[in-house]
Amino acid sequence: MPNAGLRDLYIDELKDIYNAENQLVKALPKLARAAASDELRQGFEEHLEQTKGHVERLEQIFQMLDESPKGKKCKGMEGLIEEGSEATQEGYEGSLLDSALIGAAQRVEHYEIAAYGTARSFAELLGENDQVSLLEETLQEEKETDEKLTELAKQINSEANEGVAEPRAPQSKDDRKKPKRVA
Repeated sequence: MPNAGLRDLYIDELKDIYNAENQLVKALPKLARAAASDELRQGFEEHLEQTKGHVERLEQIFQMLDESPKGKKCKGMEGLIEEGSEATQEGYEGSLLDSALIGAAQRVEHYEIAAYGTARSFAELLGENDQVSLLEETLQEEKETDEKLTELAKQINSEANEGVAEPRAPQSKDDRKKPKRVA
């Protein structure tokens, strides 16, 4: 067997990614509901379905390895999701909120691109060619999602800069975040 230490590290990386993707499956519907732009909302909804496919591919890989995907919490993704949810509570509206959501989503995508790139490299070194193909497929989808977000950001950030806000459902007084006070 090739380097057992690298195999263990590879499995650990896959478990981290698996947990990260499952966290995203729970977080993406919230981002979709928060989006003001129909195009951004649709993008989040499409990426949710894609993310479910990523989870299924990872489950295939774990079956090939005869390993359980459970047992690791991805603290990095937990932090990225937490930051993304803060954007929905900052009082931003319309295109400004969407700009914040896109920024949060791109940080997530970059994290995933790094994670899948690392896992794919480990799989290559370990001679796990079937797994390399599955990881490469997901890696390319993550890169495509990042590119779509970049294109969408050009329009939305421009609108945010011009102060163009799409109408949002009014919030009740209880839903509004109180302004931060400076000491």
